[in-house]
Amino acid sequence: MLRRTLPALRSVKDGAAGQAGKVDAHFPSLRGHPAARANAREAAEGQARLSAEEEDRRKRDGRATTTVKEFQVYRWNPDSPAGRPFLQSYLVDLASCGPMVLDKIKAEQDSTLAFRRSCREGICGSCSMSIDGVNTVACLKPVDADTSRPSMVTPLPHMYVVKDLVVDLTNFYQQYRSVEPWLKTKRRASSASEGEATTTRREHLQSPAQRKKLDGLYECILCACCSTACPSYWWNSEAFLGPAALLHAYRWVSDSRDDYGRERIQSLSEGWDKMYRCRMIKSCTATCPKSLDPAAAISAMKALHQLRKA
Repeated sequence: MLRRTLPALRSVKDGAAGQAGKVDAHFPSLRGHPAARANAREAAEGQARLSAEEEDRRKRDGRATTTVKEFQVYRWNPDSPAGRPFLQSYLVDLASCGPMVLDKIKAEQDSTLAFRRSCREGICGSCSMSIDGVNTVACLKPVDADTSRPSMVTPLPHMYVVKDLVVDLTNFYQQYRSVEPWLKTKRRASSASEGEATTTRREHLQSPAQRKKLDGLYECILCACCSTACPSYWWNSEAFLGPAALLHAYRWVSDSRDDYGRERIQSLSEGWDKMYRCRMIKSCTATCPKSLDPAAAISAMKALHQLRKA
């Protein structure tokens, strides 16, 4: 029987300013993270709903309601003689399962199911896939507790599938590397404090205000949810760098310690396809599981380029 009742949550998007203190008291790590708040709220409400339905059914009929849900998972094996992709159904009891449904399926029902996963905490970005039509990371996406309808799990859209839910991210990582995502300086690093010996470690200093400008940029986990949700990237993935790579490019343009911001912008604007293929559809921002805004970063770099041309 379900006994996992969690405190009801309200998202920042709901305008629940009065509830913010209560939410942060229960889940302090979600402070300032709208997507995480929404996911936690959805998970809590789903479990509470299942518990209430089970209790009502037990009182009315003397027996517990079913908590078994169907999951339709995309399957394709390049070595299979059939050679055609299909959706395979798995039945999972939500009363005995946590958020990592695919791990439970692989461990208990089908060890041949292929998918990437690692941290289980939304840090590595490995388990990115499409769940019920939304690009997300499986470890952060709460399970839909409605057992009357199946949930569909498919690979990231418009990507070459290697096997089952595993897609080829070679081009995606090459585009990330092309923006040179590392610190490039012309100045010599200064010592951490005055009076230190010349043999001690030196560092590039940054004020708290300068560091604050990187918030909302450095948190990208390269899950590729944003790029694979972008129609411009679907049709021009060989030329357009995509929201994820461009977000990282702006992260270094915004870094006060980097001395090559102008050159970075110039490089991205050489060849119209790299950056200006973005049409501000904002699907990237809508689907980002980390509540980041790649569209705003791309718009800011376009503005910087145009201002420097003027």
